[in-house]
Amino acid sequence: MRARRVTLSATLLLLAILGLAPIVVMFARSLSVDGAFSFENYRHLLATGRSWQLLSNSIGLALATTLISTLVGLPLGLLVAKTDLPLRRVFVLLFALPLVIPPYITAVSWVDMLSPHGLASNSFSEATSRKLSGLLFGFPGCVLVLASTFMPAVMLATMTFTRTINPRLEEAARLSARPLRVLRGIVVPLIRPGVLLAATLVFLLSLGEFGVPIFLRYQVFAVESFTQFTVSYNFAAATASAVPLALLTFVVLGVEWFVLHEKIQALQPTGQGGDTYVIPLRSNRVWLFALVSVLCALVVITPLFSLVMQAGSWQTYLRALRVVSDSLMRSVFLAAVGATALTALGFFVGYMIHTRAFSIWRAVDAGTVLLFALPGTVIGMGLIALWNHPETNLIYATPLIILLGYLAQYTALTGRVTVAGLTFIPASMEEAAASAGASWPRRIGAIVLPLVKNALVAGWLIAYIFCLRDTGITMLVYPPGYDTLPVRIFTLMANGAPSLIAAACVLMIAATVLPLIGVALLMRTQRR
Repeated sequence: MRARRVTLSATLLLLAILGLAPIVVMFARSLSVDGAFSFENYRHLLATGRSWQLLSNSIGLALATTLISTLVGLPLGLLVAKTDLPLRRVFVLLFALPLVIPPYITAVSWVDMLSPHGLASNSFSEATSRKLSGLLFGFPGCVLVLASTFMPAVMLATMTFTRTINPRLEEAARLSARPLRVLRGIVVPLIRPGVLLAATLVFLLSLGEFGVPIFLRYQVFAVESFTQFTVSYNFAAATASAVPLALLTFVVLGVEWFVLHEKIQALQPTGQGGDTYVIPLRSNRVWLFALVSVLCALVVITPLFSLVMQAGSWQTYLRALRVVSDSLMRSVFLAAVGATALTALGFFVGYMIHTRAFSIWRAVDAGTVLLFALPGTVIGMGLIALWNHPETNLIYATPLIILLGYLAQYTALTGRVTVAGLTFIPASMEEAAASAGASWPRRIGAIVLPLVKNALVAGWLIAYIFCLRDTGITMLVYPPGYDTLPVRIFTLMANGAPSLIAAACVLMIAATVLPLIGVALLMRTQRR
Protein backbone atom coordinates (compact mmCIF):
# COMPACT_ATOMS: atom_id res chain seq x y z
CA MET A 1 0.00 0.00 0.00
CA ARG A 2 2.93 2.32 0.54
CA ALA A 3 3.87 2.23 -3.15
CA ARG A 4 0.30 3.11 -4.07
CA ARG A 5 0.13 6.03 -1.64
CA VAL A 6 3.52 7.40 -2.71
CA THR A 7 2.68 7.14 -6.42
CA LEU A 8 -0.74 8.76 -6.12
CA SER A 9 0.61 11.47 -3.78
CA ALA A 10 3.28 12.28 -6.36
CA THR A 11 0.51 12.48 -8.97
CA LEU A 12 -1.37 14.98 -6.81
CA LEU A 13 1.74 17.08 -6.32
CA LEU A 14 2.46 17.05 -10.05
CA LEU A 15 -1.10 18.17 -10.82
CA ALA A 16 -0.78 21.03 -8.33
CA ILE A 17 2.49 22.20 -9.90
CA LEU A 18 1.24 21.85 -13.46
CA GLY A 19 -2.26 23.31 -13.13
CA LEU A 20 -2.94 25.04 -9.83
CA ALA A 21 0.34 26.91 -9.36
CA PRO A 22 0.27 28.79 -12.72
CA ILE A 23 -3.29 30.02 -12.14
CA VAL A 24 -2.54 31.15 -8.57
CA VAL A 25 0.65 32.99 -9.58
CA MET A 26 -1.08 34.65 -12.54
CA PHE A 27 -3.95 35.88 -10.37
CA ALA A 28 -1.53 37.15 -7.71
CA ARG A 29 0.41 39.15 -10.31
CA SER A 30 -2.80 40.75 -11.56
CA LEU A 31 -3.30 42.20 -8.06
CA SER A 32 0.03 44.00 -8.15
CA VAL A 33 0.58 47.50 -9.52
CA ASP A 34 4.16 48.82 -9.33
CA GLY A 35 4.93 46.16 -6.75
CA ALA A 36 2.06 47.12 -4.45
CA PHE A 37 -1.19 45.27 -3.78
CA SER A 38 -4.03 46.90 -5.74
CA PHE A 39 -7.37 46.16 -7.40
CA GLU A 40 -6.74 48.91 -9.96
CA ASN A 41 -6.69 46.55 -12.95
CA TYR A 42 -10.08 45.15 -12.00
CA ARG A 43 -11.57 48.58 -11.24
CA HIS A 44 -10.48 49.72 -14.69
CA LEU A 45 -11.90 46.54 -16.23
CA LEU A 46 -15.30 46.91 -14.57
CA ALA A 47 -15.53 50.64 -15.25
CA THR A 48 -14.91 50.29 -18.99
CA GLY A 49 -17.93 49.93 -21.25
CA ARG A 50 -15.82 47.96 -23.71
CA SER A 51 -15.33 45.21 -21.11
CA TRP A 52 -19.06 44.69 -20.71
CA GLN A 53 -19.47 44.65 -24.49
CA LEU A 54 -16.74 42.01 -24.79
CA LEU A 55 -18.42 39.94 -22.09
CA SER A 56 -21.75 40.24 -23.88
CA ASN A 57 -20.13 39.22 -27.17
CA SER A 58 -18.40 36.23 -25.55
CA ILE A 59 -21.52 34.91 -23.83
CA GLY A 60 -23.71 35.56 -26.88
CA LEU A 61 -21.31 33.70 -29.17
CA ALA A 62 -21.07 30.75 -26.77
CA LEU A 63 -24.85 30.57 -26.27
CA ALA A 64 -25.64 30.75 -29.99
CA THR A 65 -23.04 28.10 -30.79
CA THR A 66 -24.36 25.82 -28.03
CA LEU A 67 -27.98 26.24 -29.10
CA ILE A 68 -27.33 25.44 -32.76
CA SER A 69 -24.96 22.58 -31.93
CA THR A 70 -27.57 20.99 -29.66
CA LEU A 71 -30.52 21.52 -32.00
CA VAL A 72 -28.59 19.84 -34.83
CA GLY A 73 -26.44 17.36 -32.91
CA LEU A 74 -29.20 15.79 -30.79
CA PRO A 75 -31.54 14.70 -33.64
CA LEU A 76 -28.56 13.77 -35.79
CA GLY A 77 -27.16 11.56 -33.02
CA LEU A 78 -30.55 9.90 -32.52
CA LEU A 79 -30.92 9.37 -36.25
CA VAL A 80 -27.54 7.70 -36.51
CA ALA A 81 -27.77 5.66 -33.30
CA LYS A 82 -31.42 4.58 -33.32
CA THR A 83 -32.47 4.18 -36.97
CA ASP A 84 -31.50 2.16 -40.05
CA LEU A 85 -30.22 5.24 -41.89
CA PRO A 86 -27.90 4.13 -44.74
CA LEU A 87 -24.14 4.79 -44.39
CA ARG A 88 -24.46 5.66 -40.70
CA ARG A 89 -20.80 4.93 -39.88
CA VAL A 90 -19.61 7.00 -42.84
CA PHE A 91 -21.71 9.95 -41.70
CA VAL A 92 -20.34 9.68 -38.15
CA LEU A 93 -16.74 9.77 -39.41
CA LEU A 94 -17.41 12.69 -41.75
CA PHE A 95 -19.31 14.79 -39.20
CA ALA A 96 -16.63 14.12 -36.56
CA LEU A 97 -13.86 15.37 -38.86
CA PRO A 98 -14.22 19.11 -38.00
CA LEU A 99 -13.94 18.21 -34.31
CA VAL A 100 -10.34 17.00 -34.75
CA ILE A 101 -9.27 19.98 -36.87
CA PRO A 102 -8.23 23.32 -35.32
CA PRO A 103 -11.34 25.54 -35.54
CA TYR A 104 -9.50 28.38 -37.28
CA ILE A 105 -8.64 26.02 -40.16
CA THR A 106 -12.37 25.45 -40.59
CA ALA A 107 -12.71 29.24 -40.63
CA VAL A 108 -10.07 29.45 -43.38
CA SER A 109 -11.98 26.87 -45.43
CA TRP A 110 -15.23 28.84 -45.14
CA VAL A 111 -13.46 32.06 -46.14
CA ASP A 112 -11.91 30.31 -49.14
CA MET A 113 -15.36 29.10 -50.15
CA LEU A 114 -17.46 32.26 -49.59
CA SER A 115 -14.97 34.99 -50.49
CA PRO A 116 -15.68 37.00 -53.69
CA HIS A 117 -13.07 34.90 -55.52
CA GLY A 118 -13.79 31.65 -53.68
CA LEU A 119 -15.26 28.32 -54.72
CA ALA A 120 -18.88 29.48 -54.36
CA SER A 121 -18.38 32.80 -56.19
CA ASN A 122 -19.40 31.27 -59.53
CA SER A 123 -22.78 30.30 -58.06
CA PHE A 124 -23.67 33.84 -56.92
CA SER A 125 -23.48 37.33 -58.27
CA GLU A 126 -20.58 39.53 -57.19
CA ALA A 127 -22.85 41.57 -54.89
CA THR A 128 -24.19 38.42 -53.23
CA SER A 129 -20.67 37.03 -52.81
CA ARG A 130 -19.53 40.23 -51.12
CA LYS A 131 -22.56 40.20 -48.84
CA LEU A 132 -21.89 36.56 -47.84
CA SER A 133 -18.24 37.35 -47.24
CA GLY A 134 -19.23 40.34 -45.10
CA LEU A 135 -21.56 38.17 -42.99
CA LEU A 136 -18.79 35.63 -42.50
CA PHE A 137 -16.52 38.21 -40.86
CA GLY A 138 -18.33 38.82 -37.61
CA PHE A 139 -20.82 37.16 -35.30
CA PRO A 140 -22.67 35.02 -37.92
CA GLY A 141 -19.40 33.64 -39.31
CA CYS A 142 -18.05 32.77 -35.85
CA VAL A 143 -21.28 30.96 -34.97
CA LEU A 144 -21.22 29.06 -38.28
CA VAL A 145 -17.63 27.90 -37.84
CA LEU A 146 -17.86 27.04 -34.14
CA ALA A 147 -21.21 25.26 -34.50
CA SER A 148 -19.90 23.11 -37.36
CA THR A 149 -16.81 22.37 -35.24
CA PHE A 150 -18.49 21.51 -31.93
CA MET A 151 -21.82 20.05 -33.12
CA PRO A 152 -20.20 16.57 -33.46
CA ALA A 153 -19.53 16.63 -29.70
CA VAL A 154 -23.30 16.70 -29.03
CA MET A 155 -23.90 14.10 -31.74
CA LEU A 156 -21.29 11.71 -30.31
CA ALA A 157 -22.55 12.24 -26.75
CA THR A 158 -26.10 11.43 -27.88
CA MET A 159 -24.90 8.24 -29.56
CA THR A 160 -22.88 7.23 -26.51
CA PHE A 161 -25.58 7.80 -23.91
CA THR A 162 -28.29 6.04 -25.92
CA ARG A 163 -26.26 2.86 -25.41
CA THR A 164 -26.62 3.22 -21.63
CA ILE A 165 -30.41 2.80 -21.78
CA ASN A 166 -31.81 -0.53 -20.65
CA PRO A 167 -33.32 -2.10 -23.83
CA ARG A 168 -36.19 -3.54 -21.77
CA LEU A 169 -37.54 -0.04 -21.14
CA GLU A 170 -37.87 0.55 -24.86
CA GLU A 171 -39.31 -2.90 -25.45
CA ALA A 172 -42.03 -2.28 -22.90
CA ALA A 173 -42.82 1.16 -24.33
CA ARG A 174 -43.04 -0.18 -27.90
CA LEU A 175 -45.97 -2.38 -26.89
CA SER A 176 -48.22 0.66 -26.56
CA ALA A 177 -46.51 3.52 -28.42
CA ARG A 178 -45.04 4.34 -31.80
CA PRO A 179 -41.22 4.53 -32.20
CA LEU A 180 -41.23 8.35 -32.38
CA ARG A 181 -43.25 8.52 -29.17
CA VAL A 182 -40.76 6.15 -27.51
CA LEU A 183 -37.91 8.44 -28.54
CA ARG A 184 -39.65 11.52 -27.13
CA GLY A 185 -40.97 9.88 -23.99
CA ILE A 186 -38.24 7.39 -23.02
CA VAL A 187 -34.94 7.89 -24.84
CA VAL A 188 -34.58 11.69 -24.84
CA PRO A 189 -35.53 12.17 -21.13
CA LEU A 190 -33.09 9.42 -20.09
CA ILE A 191 -30.14 10.84 -22.05
CA ARG A 192 -30.96 14.50 -21.26
CA PRO A 193 -28.24 14.82 -18.56
CA GLY A 194 -25.59 13.53 -20.97
CA VAL A 195 -26.72 15.88 -23.73
CA LEU A 196 -26.72 18.82 -21.31
CA LEU A 197 -23.18 17.87 -20.28
CA ALA A 198 -22.08 17.93 -23.93
CA ALA A 199 -23.85 21.28 -24.40
CA THR A 200 -22.02 22.65 -21.35
CA LEU A 201 -18.72 21.53 -22.86
CA VAL A 202 -19.59 23.22 -26.16
CA PHE A 203 -20.45 26.44 -24.30
CA LEU A 204 -17.12 26.48 -22.45
CA LEU A 205 -15.04 25.62 -25.52
CA SER A 206 -16.80 28.33 -27.52
CA LEU A 207 -16.33 30.80 -24.66
CA GLY A 208 -12.56 30.25 -24.59
CA GLU A 209 -11.96 30.04 -28.35
CA PHE A 210 -9.84 32.89 -29.67
CA GLY A 211 -8.48 31.61 -33.02
CA VAL A 212 -11.78 31.87 -34.89
CA PRO A 213 -12.87 35.26 -33.48
CA ILE A 214 -9.46 36.81 -34.10
CA PHE A 215 -9.40 35.51 -37.68
CA LEU A 216 -13.01 36.56 -38.40
CA ARG A 217 -12.52 39.90 -36.60
CA TYR A 218 -15.06 39.52 -33.84
CA GLN A 219 -14.10 41.01 -30.48
CA VAL A 220 -14.46 38.70 -27.45
CA PHE A 221 -12.70 38.49 -24.10
CA ALA A 222 -10.36 35.71 -25.24
CA VAL A 223 -9.09 37.94 -28.05
CA GLU A 224 -8.79 40.93 -25.72
CA SER A 225 -6.60 39.15 -23.18
CA PHE A 226 -4.44 37.69 -25.97
CA THR A 227 -4.04 41.13 -27.58
CA GLN A 228 -3.23 42.84 -24.28
CA PHE A 229 -0.50 40.31 -23.64
CA THR A 230 1.09 39.91 -27.08
CA VAL A 231 0.84 43.48 -28.38
CA SER A 232 1.39 45.68 -25.32
CA TYR A 233 2.80 42.97 -23.01
CA ASN A 234 0.63 44.36 -20.24
CA PHE A 235 0.57 41.21 -18.12
CA ALA A 236 -1.62 42.59 -15.35
CA ALA A 237 -4.25 43.97 -17.76
CA ALA A 238 -4.19 40.77 -19.82
CA THR A 239 -4.71 38.69 -16.68
CA ALA A 240 -7.53 40.93 -15.52
CA SER A 241 -9.15 40.44 -18.96
CA ALA A 242 -8.81 36.68 -18.60
CA VAL A 243 -10.24 36.46 -15.08
CA PRO A 244 -13.92 36.99 -16.17
CA LEU A 245 -13.61 34.00 -18.49
CA ALA A 246 -12.04 31.93 -15.72
CA LEU A 247 -14.76 32.92 -13.23
CA LEU A 248 -17.53 32.23 -15.74
CA THR A 249 -15.98 28.82 -16.48
CA PHE A 250 -15.84 28.08 -12.75
CA VAL A 251 -19.51 29.05 -12.27
CA VAL A 252 -20.73 26.98 -15.23
CA LEU A 253 -18.76 23.94 -14.08
CA GLY A 254 -20.09 24.41 -10.55
CA VAL A 255 -23.64 24.33 -11.85
CA GLU A 256 -22.82 21.25 -13.93
CA TRP A 257 -21.28 19.51 -10.91
CA PHE A 258 -24.21 20.09 -8.53
CA VAL A 259 -27.02 19.69 -11.08
CA LEU A 260 -25.79 17.07 -13.54
CA HIS A 261 -22.88 15.18 -11.97
CA GLU A 262 -24.86 12.53 -10.07
CA LYS A 263 -27.20 12.03 -13.03
CA ILE A 264 -24.25 11.60 -15.38
CA GLN A 265 -22.72 8.98 -13.10
CA ALA A 266 -26.02 7.10 -13.20
CA LEU A 267 -25.72 6.81 -17.00
CA GLN A 268 -23.66 3.62 -16.99
CA PRO A 269 -23.97 0.51 -19.19
CA THR A 270 -26.87 -1.56 -17.89
CA GLY A 271 -25.32 -4.93 -18.44
CA GLN A 272 -28.79 -6.27 -19.35
CA GLY A 273 -27.64 -7.57 -22.70
CA GLY A 274 -29.51 -7.38 -25.93
CA ASP A 275 -29.06 -5.05 -28.87
CA THR A 276 -30.35 -1.52 -29.00
CA TYR A 277 -33.64 -1.33 -30.84
CA VAL A 278 -33.21 0.12 -34.34
CA ILE A 279 -36.17 2.07 -35.68
CA PRO A 280 -36.97 1.25 -39.33
CA LEU A 281 -37.37 4.44 -41.33
CA ARG A 282 -39.33 2.77 -44.15
CA SER A 283 -40.76 5.45 -46.47
CA ASN A 284 -38.84 8.22 -44.66
CA ARG A 285 -35.50 6.58 -45.37
CA VAL A 286 -34.83 8.30 -48.70
CA TRP A 287 -35.60 11.89 -47.74
CA LEU A 288 -33.84 11.63 -44.37
CA PHE A 289 -30.78 10.19 -46.07
CA ALA A 290 -30.90 13.05 -48.58
CA LEU A 291 -31.26 15.61 -45.78
CA VAL A 292 -28.28 14.24 -43.82
CA SER A 293 -26.23 14.03 -47.04
CA VAL A 294 -26.93 17.68 -47.87
CA LEU A 295 -26.04 18.75 -44.32
CA CYS A 296 -22.81 16.76 -44.46
CA ALA A 297 -21.93 18.22 -47.86
CA LEU A 298 -22.57 21.79 -46.69
CA VAL A 299 -20.92 21.59 -43.27
CA VAL A 300 -18.00 19.21 -43.90
CA ILE A 301 -17.24 18.23 -47.47
CA THR A 302 -17.64 21.53 -49.33
CA PRO A 303 -15.46 23.67 -46.99
CA LEU A 304 -12.69 21.05 -46.98
CA PHE A 305 -12.97 20.65 -50.74
CA SER A 306 -12.57 24.42 -51.08
CA LEU A 307 -9.24 24.17 -49.22
CA VAL A 308 -8.01 21.54 -51.65
CA MET A 309 -9.15 23.63 -54.63
CA GLN A 310 -7.59 26.79 -53.20
CA ALA A 311 -4.26 25.00 -52.78
CA GLY A 312 -4.27 24.11 -56.46
CA SER A 313 -1.49 21.97 -57.92
CA TRP A 314 0.86 19.54 -56.21
CA GLN A 315 3.67 22.08 -56.61
CA THR A 316 1.88 24.25 -54.03
CA TYR A 317 1.87 21.35 -51.58
CA LEU A 318 5.60 20.81 -52.13
CA ARG A 319 6.26 24.49 -51.54
CA ALA A 320 4.08 24.45 -48.42
CA LEU A 321 5.89 21.34 -47.18
CA ARG A 322 9.24 23.11 -47.59
CA VAL A 323 7.94 26.12 -45.67
CA VAL A 324 6.29 24.24 -42.78
CA SER A 325 8.16 20.91 -42.69
CA ASP A 326 10.11 21.76 -39.52
CA SER A 327 6.94 22.93 -37.75
CA LEU A 328 5.06 19.86 -38.97
CA MET A 329 7.66 17.43 -37.61
CA ARG A 330 7.86 19.41 -34.38
CA SER A 331 4.06 19.33 -33.97
CA VAL A 332 3.82 15.59 -34.55
CA PHE A 333 6.71 14.90 -32.16
CA LEU A 334 5.40 17.15 -29.40
CA ALA A 335 1.86 15.80 -29.83
CA ALA A 336 3.10 12.19 -29.61
CA VAL A 337 5.27 12.89 -26.54
CA GLY A 338 2.51 14.95 -24.94
CA ALA A 339 -0.10 12.25 -25.60
CA THR A 340 2.18 9.59 -24.07
CA ALA A 341 2.80 11.70 -20.96
CA LEU A 342 -0.91 12.53 -20.71
CA THR A 343 -1.83 8.85 -20.97
CA ALA A 344 0.52 7.98 -18.10
CA LEU A 345 -0.59 10.89 -15.91
CA GLY A 346 -4.25 10.39 -16.81
CA PHE A 347 -4.06 6.71 -15.84
CA PHE A 348 -2.98 7.49 -12.28
CA VAL A 349 -5.44 10.39 -12.01
CA GLY A 350 -8.25 8.18 -13.29
CA TYR A 351 -7.23 5.35 -10.95
CA MET A 352 -7.22 7.78 -8.02
CA ILE A 353 -10.71 9.04 -8.91
CA HIS A 354 -12.14 5.58 -9.62
CA THR A 355 -10.82 4.00 -6.42
CA ARG A 356 -11.41 7.16 -4.34
CA ALA A 357 -7.94 6.65 -2.93
CA PHE A 358 -7.95 10.09 -1.27
CA SER A 359 -10.77 12.02 0.33
CA ILE A 360 -10.18 14.88 -2.13
CA TRP A 361 -10.84 12.74 -5.21
CA ARG A 362 -13.88 14.89 -6.09
CA ALA A 363 -11.72 18.03 -6.00
CA VAL A 364 -9.14 16.35 -8.23
CA ASP A 365 -11.82 15.38 -10.74
CA ALA A 366 -13.38 18.85 -10.73
CA GLY A 367 -9.95 20.53 -10.91
CA THR A 368 -8.82 18.66 -14.01
CA VAL A 369 -12.12 19.41 -15.74
CA LEU A 370 -11.80 23.09 -14.79
CA LEU A 371 -8.31 23.24 -16.29
CA PHE A 372 -9.58 21.64 -19.48
CA ALA A 373 -12.46 24.09 -19.74
CA LEU A 374 -10.30 27.16 -19.13
CA PRO A 375 -9.25 29.07 -22.25
CA GLY A 376 -5.79 28.05 -23.45
CA THR A 377 -4.67 31.67 -23.31
CA VAL A 378 -5.40 31.77 -19.56
CA ILE A 379 -3.28 28.69 -18.91
CA GLY A 380 -0.57 30.04 -21.21
CA MET A 381 -0.33 33.31 -19.26
CA GLY A 382 -0.25 31.34 -16.02
CA LEU A 383 2.66 29.25 -17.29
CA ILE A 384 4.56 32.39 -18.26
CA ALA A 385 3.94 33.96 -14.84
CA LEU A 386 5.24 30.83 -13.10
CA TRP A 387 8.18 29.78 -15.26
CA ASN A 388 9.48 32.98 -16.88
CA HIS A 389 12.45 33.42 -14.53
CA PRO A 390 16.20 33.03 -15.05
CA GLU A 391 16.25 30.10 -12.61
CA THR A 392 13.71 28.15 -14.67
CA ASN A 393 15.03 28.87 -18.16
CA LEU A 394 15.77 25.18 -18.58
CA ILE A 395 12.01 24.74 -18.83
CA TYR A 396 10.75 28.10 -20.10
CA ALA A 397 13.26 28.45 -22.95
CA THR A 398 12.74 24.91 -24.27
CA PRO A 399 9.80 22.89 -25.68
CA LEU A 400 9.28 21.51 -22.18
CA ILE A 401 7.09 24.52 -21.46
CA ILE A 402 4.75 23.43 -24.28
CA LEU A 403 4.54 19.91 -22.85
CA LEU A 404 3.76 21.33 -19.40
CA GLY A 405 0.91 23.27 -20.98
CA TYR A 406 -0.45 20.12 -22.57
CA LEU A 407 -0.30 18.28 -19.25
CA ALA A 408 -1.99 21.17 -17.44
CA GLN A 409 -4.95 21.47 -19.77
CA TYR A 410 -5.64 18.01 -21.18
CA THR A 411 -5.21 15.61 -18.24
CA ALA A 412 -8.99 15.57 -17.81
CA LEU A 413 -9.35 13.84 -21.18
CA THR A 414 -7.13 10.85 -20.46
CA GLY A 415 -8.26 10.76 -16.82
CA ARG A 416 -11.94 10.52 -17.75
CA VAL A 417 -11.22 7.87 -20.41
CA THR A 418 -9.30 5.84 -17.82
CA VAL A 419 -12.19 6.08 -15.36
CA ALA A 420 -14.54 4.82 -18.08
CA GLY A 421 -12.22 1.87 -18.77
CA LEU A 422 -11.79 1.00 -15.09
CA THR A 423 -15.57 0.93 -14.64
CA PHE A 424 -15.68 -2.37 -16.56
CA ILE A 425 -13.06 -4.09 -14.37
CA PRO A 426 -14.52 -5.88 -11.31
CA ALA A 427 -12.88 -4.68 -8.11
CA SER A 428 -12.73 -8.31 -6.99
CA MET A 429 -9.95 -9.06 -9.47
CA GLU A 430 -7.47 -6.65 -7.88
CA GLU A 431 -8.68 -7.63 -4.40
CA ALA A 432 -8.04 -11.31 -5.14
CA ALA A 433 -4.52 -10.53 -6.34
CA ALA A 434 -3.88 -8.49 -3.19
CA SER A 435 -5.11 -11.42 -1.04
CA ALA A 436 -2.65 -13.68 -2.86
CA GLY A 437 0.19 -11.37 -1.84
CA ALA A 438 0.74 -9.47 -5.10
CA SER A 439 2.20 -6.00 -4.59
CA TRP A 440 0.41 -2.93 -5.90
CA PRO A 441 2.86 -2.35 -8.81
CA ARG A 442 2.48 -6.01 -9.79
CA ARG A 443 -1.33 -5.78 -9.67
CA ILE A 444 -1.25 -2.69 -11.83
CA GLY A 445 1.15 -4.21 -14.38
CA ALA A 446 -0.37 -7.70 -14.55
CA ILE A 447 -4.10 -7.05 -14.10
CA VAL A 448 -5.24 -3.43 -14.45
CA LEU A 449 -3.13 -2.23 -17.40
CA PRO A 450 -3.86 -5.21 -19.69
CA LEU A 451 -7.61 -4.93 -19.00
CA VAL A 452 -7.70 -1.16 -19.54
CA LYS A 453 -5.43 -1.24 -22.60
CA ASN A 454 -8.12 -0.26 -25.11
CA ALA A 455 -9.15 2.72 -22.99
CA LEU A 456 -5.52 3.86 -22.79
CA VAL A 457 -5.16 3.63 -26.58
CA ALA A 458 -8.35 5.67 -27.00
CA GLY A 459 -7.07 8.20 -24.47
CA TRP A 460 -3.75 8.46 -26.30
CA LEU A 461 -5.50 9.18 -29.60
CA ILE A 462 -7.73 11.84 -28.05
CA ALA A 463 -4.75 13.46 -26.33
CA TYR A 464 -2.73 13.37 -29.57
CA ILE A 465 -5.51 15.17 -31.44
CA PHE A 466 -5.89 17.90 -28.83
CA CYS A 467 -2.12 18.40 -28.47
CA LEU A 468 -1.68 18.58 -32.23
CA ARG A 469 -4.48 21.11 -32.72
CA ASP A 470 -3.60 23.26 -29.68
CA THR A 471 -3.17 26.93 -30.46
CA GLY A 472 -4.00 28.95 -27.34
CA ILE A 473 -1.25 27.60 -25.07
CA THR A 474 1.39 27.10 -27.77
CA MET A 475 0.87 30.55 -29.28
CA LEU A 476 1.84 32.17 -25.98
CA VAL A 477 4.58 29.94 -24.58
CA TYR A 478 6.52 28.49 -27.52
CA PRO A 479 10.24 29.43 -27.43
CA PRO A 480 11.82 31.15 -30.45
CA GLY A 481 12.42 28.64 -33.22
CA TYR A 482 10.04 26.05 -31.77
CA ASP A 483 6.73 27.07 -33.33
CA THR A 484 4.27 24.28 -34.07
CA LEU A 485 2.31 23.86 -37.29
CA PRO A 486 -0.90 25.53 -35.98
CA VAL A 487 1.18 28.54 -34.90
CA ARG A 488 3.04 28.64 -38.25
CA ILE A 489 -0.25 28.56 -40.17
CA PHE A 490 -1.65 31.28 -37.94
CA THR A 491 1.43 33.38 -38.70
CA LEU A 492 1.14 32.75 -42.45
CA MET A 493 -2.40 34.11 -42.41
CA ALA A 494 -1.01 37.62 -41.89
CA ASN A 495 1.10 37.76 -45.05
CA GLY A 496 1.10 34.36 -46.78
CA ALA A 497 -0.41 33.56 -50.17
CA PRO A 498 -3.93 32.05 -49.91
CA SER A 499 -2.89 28.96 -51.87
CA LEU A 500 0.08 28.38 -49.54
CA ILE A 501 -2.11 28.78 -46.45
CA ALA A 502 -4.69 26.35 -47.87
CA ALA A 503 -1.99 23.77 -48.64
CA ALA A 504 -0.57 24.10 -45.12
CA CYS A 505 -4.06 23.59 -43.70
CA VAL A 506 -4.48 20.41 -45.76
CA LEU A 507 -1.15 19.15 -44.42
CA MET A 508 -2.38 19.88 -40.90
CA ILE A 509 -5.54 17.87 -41.53
CA ALA A 510 -3.47 14.98 -42.92
CA ALA A 511 -1.19 15.03 -39.87
CA THR A 512 -4.28 14.71 -37.68
CA VAL A 513 -6.25 12.11 -39.60
CA LEU A 514 -3.55 9.73 -40.92
CA PRO A 515 -2.37 8.53 -37.46
CA LEU A 516 -6.00 7.86 -36.53
CA ILE A 517 -6.47 5.75 -39.65
CA GLY A 518 -3.21 3.91 -38.98
CA VAL A 519 -4.15 3.02 -35.40
CA ALA A 520 -7.67 1.98 -36.48
CA LEU A 521 -6.26 -0.36 -39.13
CA LEU A 522 -3.72 -1.79 -36.67
CA MET A 523 -6.42 -2.50 -34.07
CA ARG A 524 -8.63 -4.08 -36.73
CA THR A 525 -5.76 -6.34 -37.80
CA GLN A 526 -5.12 -7.37 -34.20
CA ARG A 527 -8.79 -8.25 -33.69
CA ARG A 528 -8.70 -10.45 -36.77
